[in-house]
Amino acid sequence: MAKDKSRYFIFLLYPDSLPIDWEVRLETIGVPIAISPLHDKDLSELNQGYKKPHYHVIYVAKNPVTCDSVRRKLRQVLGEQSVALVKIPVSVENCYLYLTHESKDAIAHNKHKYDKSDIKLINNFDIERYISLDAGDKDKILDDICNIIAKHNLSNILELKEFVETKGSEYGLPSMNLIHKIIRSHTGLIRLYFDGVYQNEKYNKIINSRRKE
Repeated sequence: MAKDKSRYFIFLLYPDSLPIDWEVRLETIGVPIAISPLHDKDLSELNQGYKKPHYHVIYVAKNPVTCDSVRRKLRQVLGEQSVALVKIPVSVENCYLYLTHESKDAIAHNKHKYDKSDIKLINNFDIERYISLDAGDKDKILDDICNIIAKHNLSNILELKEFVETKGSEYGLPSMNLIHKIIRSHTGLIRLYFDGVYQNEKYNKIINSRRKE
């Protein structure tokens, strides 16, 4: 019976089973990897104590492979007892949120929230490469961008980029990389908004100069 293949995998690592240089060894595999903060405050359902400290890891293979293949590679690099529960995730985005217990399921179960800044990214792991937005999500982000351009008088893409980097989180915007992908097929619309801002500014300058005469 054929085993399922994927490029995306999740698994657990336990600190007491890892070599000292385990992060460097993972880097030598040469694939994008995201490592959670150390989960040392997860409550056990079996007793009133904490679960054994562990890391949640997301692994992106270069080509579709099986869980067994990933497990073998990890054990070759980290040791025979290093890795547990290698699985294929339903959603990479949801797994990334779970690294800090910010997924809907973790929030619903009131799990301890870990600090995002403690997530370790190896070999250029970028979660936004693995986020799939449906048409409705893309349309909403596009509408938000157009409204922001108009409201904040942004007259070009560089001003939009600066706005996203400094205030994007306040407006629930994704990173500029993802915005580029969304607006790529709507450059004509975005240009109309930029031109509209520019024309308004030009008109206002003319009116103000006439008032001073």
